[in-house]
Amino acid sequence: MADDNRKVAFICSKGNLDMAYPALVMGWAALGNGIDVTIFFTFWGLDMINKERVDHLAIPPVANTSMKMSMMGVPGNLGIPNIMGVLPGMTAFATKLMKDKMADLEVPPVREYLQMLMDAGAKLYACKMSVDMMGLKKEDFIDGVLDIVTAGDFMDMTEGAQIIFI
Repeated sequence: MADDNRKVAFICSKGNLDMAYPALVMGWAALGNGIDVTIFFTFWGLDMINKERVDHLAIPPVANTSMKMSMMGVPGNLGIPNIMGVLPGMTAFATKLMKDKMADLEVPPVREYLQMLMDAGAKLYACKMSVDMMGLKKEDFIDGVLDIVTAGDFMDMTEGAQIIFI
């Protein structure tokens, strides 16, 4: 049984496809358990809510030591050699593989997942310092992002929440 006062706040700091899903999946699970969800997007995490970037998040294999060859259909649990990651087309290839695997599992694309979260009551905010640094404005973000706030504002809004940094 969920306590009505439970709160969780996610800080999304990375814009890679594989870094987008943890907050979305965990946020959805939290909402399903009656937990209040707030998501704060900072630095490259802003790509997740940027209208121009949200549908083009990628998974670069360079220096991604956890990426396994088995993801590409090669048996075993070998990592992808970094030298392969620099080959032209490898980022697009790895991104397509991940998107296909997510679709096979019926996991919604990032934009749709964000909309589901907002429809269920999650609150989304952009980091003012990162927005200013990147020359963005509220109109650059998907509909439903509530505001651009400072880190201090975010801390005040999420007082008492469990904070998870991704």
